[in-house]
Amino acid sequence: MAYPETPIQHRSEKETLVCLRTINDKSPASLQAYLDVGGYQQLKRVVSEKVKATDIISQVKLSGLRGRGGAGFPTGLKWSFMPRYYDGTKYLVCNTDEGEPGTFKDRDIIRYNPHQLIEGMAIAAYTLGARVGYNYIHGEIWQDYEIFERALDEARAAGYLGEKMFGTEFNFDLYAVHGYGAYICGEETALIESIEGKKGQPRFKPPFPASYGVFGKPTNVNNTESYASIPWILQHGGQAFQDLGVANSGGSKIFSVSGHVARPGNYEVRMGMPFTELLEIAGGVWKGRQLKAVIPGGPSTAVMPAAAILGATMDYDGLSKAGSSLGAGSMIVMDETTCMVKTLKRLSYFFYEESCGQCTPCREGTGWVYRVINRIVNGQGRMEDLDLLVDVSNNISGRTICALGDAAATPVLSFIKHFRPEFEYYIQHGKSMVESEILEVAYA
Repeated sequence: MAYPETPIQHRSEKETLVCLRTINDKSPASLQAYLDVGGYQQLKRVVSEKVKATDIISQVKLSGLRGRGGAGFPTGLKWSFMPRYYDGTKYLVCNTDEGEPGTFKDRDIIRYNPHQLIEGMAIAAYTLGARVGYNYIHGEIWQDYEIFERALDEARAAGYLGEKMFGTEFNFDLYAVHGYGAYICGEETALIESIEGKKGQPRFKPPFPASYGVFGKPTNVNNTESYASIPWILQHGGQAFQDLGVANSGGSKIFSVSGHVARPGNYEVRMGMPFTELLEIAGGVWKGRQLKAVIPGGPSTAVMPAAAILGATMDYDGLSKAGSSLGAGSMIVMDETTCMVKTLKRLSYFFYEESCGQCTPCREGTGWVYRVINRIVNGQGRMEDLDLLVDVSNNISGRTICALGDAAATPVLSFIKHFRPEFEYYIQHGKSMVESEILEVAYA
């Protein structure tokens, strides 16, 4: 199987490439492409020079790197939770199971720069004392899984994985695990259960993976983009990475921009970039239409009307102040022709289908939400349904083992909050306000 060539995508001078820094090479996923940008030199340095784990963690903390999978937890702090003097086996896990609508950044890292992820995981393993690692890859991207497997073979053959690396006593084996396409397996403990060959359902926490993870052993779990940022941080220094972004949001970030834009795709830009600049990089709203709303971090983050996001910056604090959150950076853009009622119906169906069923509020509540919204779309809605949707969603949120319940409730609450008149119109007239307006213009 040949490595993919450089993707056909508009690249902007405003991008700051860290995790996708090989993207302009003709064969970006190849070992040679990565070596050409200084690949594996940081792994060789820390292993050969026996750099102290505490020094590496200090640089990661200084960098301001926060988890890129959605939670945004400080990576360096998370690493410090791993028991330093544990004598038994410790594990390292990479979460490449991005299954939420609008998320597609991690697949491009393993498709176009897999070796940087491998090096980042190997450095993390050295730092945390892990000797075995797993990259759990979403079940619906088989070709990308094969690309990563090939990169693993290259790394082993070149001595960047395996036993006695660089003539030292450091050993690290890394394996790819093909997931089953279940959204719930993106939750770190459900992912661990799946690696162990069991049904992917979240565990109660505590205990947390740092003390009881894969096979009951201490385990560190990070997102693909988080691990892939590590080699750059060690090469240039934690402060340099922090300086790419803004306070409390260090570094660059890959934003997966989809929906009603002229050039959908992955764009790696500095944290803190104004939303308007990122939208411009993606070609602006397509067909000359007006911006109506944006989901900035994936459907598990609150939808924002155009007026709220136009002045926002793309970082943790900036989006929080504007009324939403960064999430995984999965930006879904909607123009003025979008029916928010039908959009919410589709999102609610996703969470209903993907609930693992372990927790009653989520299992039953997501079903209630979907059926009520579906009733509205079918012209059988009642005005009291809107308060019912809010009540059910509030009774799901915060009452489940994992965050899927909160993720399912967030779009319902935010869509009704910001676009309630559309829902009321649909209930009163049995049809979409937006579609009615379009037809009126068309036949005027």
